[in-house]
Amino acid sequence: MKGLRVGFALCGSFCTFQQIMPQVRRLVESGCEVYPIMSRTAYETDTRFGAAEDWRRELEGITGRAIWHTLTDVEPIGPKGLLEVLLVAPCTGNTLAKLATGVTDTSVSMACKAHLRNKRPVVLAISTNDALSASAPNIGTLMNRKNVYFVPFKQDDPDGKPCSAVANLGLVYESVTAAYEGRQLQPMNG
Repeated sequence: MKGLRVGFALCGSFCTFQQIMPQVRRLVESGCEVYPIMSRTAYETDTRFGAAEDWRRELEGITGRAIWHTLTDVEPIGPKGLLEVLLVAPCTGNTLAKLATGVTDTSVSMACKAHLRNKRPVVLAISTNDALSASAPNIGTLMNRKNVYFVPFKQDDPDGKPCSAVANLGLVYESVTAAYEGRQLQPMNG
């Protein structure tokens, strides 16, 4: 994976950020050139899980690069072929819906559109409370879309949140590797 250009896009599932940063670090330590991307919500919002400025500082510190967070930042991904793999982690239900229906009004959805135009892999690490309800059709649609791959996922709290699912973030590196090779990492039950 040395030298592999990987876009690492974060959406607003803030409860996963603590688990996401070690995955960014693992990709960097494996020799990948990681380009950080954040949705506007992730880039600007302070939550009980941390201040936006702190998350931005940590992400830029790990990657050594400025965060792409606007439409104009990410649009060149396609025309210039800037990335070889694009990972969306965490990928929220909102972003799943946008990707499934072709809506490109955020930096993350635009990055995916721009990247997919080059027939290159997009890897989604879902984190959504409605994966087995409102987001289920969008997950199904994207599972059948060429060049879209998933980090294996499972229900995170079947009793307390029966429709919720989250990616096995410990499999991010392996999922990126598999997608780069044109394979969906199995099994899908994370």
